[in-house]
Amino acid sequence: MNSLTNNIMMIRPVAFSYNEETAVNNFYQKSLNNFSRNEVNEKACREFDNFVEKLSLKGVNIIIFNDTTNPITPDSVFPNNWISFHHDARVALYPMYAKNRRYERRLDILDSLKNKFKIEKVLDYTEYESKNIFLEGTGSMVLDRSSKLCYASLSSRTSEKIIKKFCTDFNYQPVIFNSYQNVGSNRLKIYHTNVMMCVADEFVVVCLDSIDCKNDLLKVKSSIEKSNKEIIEITEEQKHHFAGNMLQVKGADDKFLVMSSTAYSVLTNKQIKQINKYCSIIHSPLNIIETCGGGSARCMMAEIFLPKK
Repeated sequence: MNSLTNNIMMIRPVAFSYNEETAVNNFYQKSLNNFSRNEVNEKACREFDNFVEKLSLKGVNIIIFNDTTNPITPDSVFPNNWISFHHDARVALYPMYAKNRRYERRLDILDSLKNKFKIEKVLDYTEYESKNIFLEGTGSMVLDRSSKLCYASLSSRTSEKIIKKFCTDFNYQPVIFNSYQNVGSNRLKIYHTNVMMCVADEFVVVCLDSIDCKNDLLKVKSSIEKSNKEIIEITEEQKHHFAGNMLQVKGADDKFLVMSSTAYSVLTNKQIKQINKYCSIIHSPLNIIETCGGGSARCMMAEIFLPKK
């Protein structure tokens, strides 16, 4: 099974801003009080458009939907948390931790995609919101589609129960563990798995230092090694600059690892060489989106693996 796609869905924001509902456990978010809400959104839109242009120039097919003005969804630029698209013409919808993020799920987007792609079934996990347990798509899970492995770091947004349900439904092997980061003097859980690891076709970028439990560490390392992928380790400091939040995509005639310029700036020459053995790098400045939203390049891209009509 091909683990890379050329088709990426992205949502252009209209009311991007600091989301207080998600900031309770996303320790990457910071409020930009020196800018008005309109200024923050304008700057985020410029970053978005610049990012889309860079991807498009390399032959990545970006399918853009504009966010709606009502209801207000400050995090709509991160669609990979509410939906995932799969090779077998199935789609999954996910239960979201923040109530104001649940409005991001839009059936009109599915209707539009049906014009180009086959969608035979929608698996809807959103009923788990009523039980107060969550799984935020490919933020909570990092999927190795070729090896059918699902890496998931448990948190208040990533429920073991729903991971196991997803893995049964989509025939993945769960690799469940805990990862942590320093917040002040405390060691707290990382909110999304895709902040600390990225699975590409022949390598995995991962912050092993964030996995404090020795058994968990061995489990993750052995899973990666069994899948015959090279481990490219990043430090906790690099992870804090979104060096784990990357996605490999297909361009017109090459493959690319996509990341923010913040992430690229903290990589060592050795790490860049390790990546370049397998693919080229595309990076773009996403400072406002990263600062206010607490997410980066990978979170902005929902991969479409659906068969074409």
